[in-house]
Amino acid sequence: MTFRWPVRVYWEDTDAGGVVYYANYLKFMERARSEWLRAFGFEQDVLRDAQGVVFVVRRVEIDYLSPARFNDALEVSVALHRAGRASLSVRQELVRGTQRLAEAAITLACVDATDFKPVKMPATILQALSPTP
Repeated sequence: MTFRWPVRVYWEDTDAGGVVYYANYLKFMERARSEWLRAFGFEQDVLRDAQGVVFVVRRVEIDYLSPARFNDALEVSVALHRAGRASLSVRQELVRGTQRLAEAAITLACVDATDFKPVKMPATILQALSPTP
């Protein structure tokens, strides 16, 4: 299942040329991942406070394909690629209409909220993210 989240490009997202600054693509993707987890019923502050876990980005591989510009209406997608005991791998795309602007493979680690060491992901998360037959 692919989750989609709309994003509008504001002046603050752009460089002097009116093009989205490269690091802001990652911010758009981060917001979409937060909303993706929320759509499954997982608030990240609740996971931290109640279960003692947080997700951190372990690895990012991103391809910038075409520039996004001021005032563009974009859509960011999140699709689960793989779920492990203590990590999630997702694929994300940023599009304007049918044009792909960026695509990324991102690995998230589930870590203890206090010492940031990897921990087993709560079963409720794995169950919610697993596709049903």
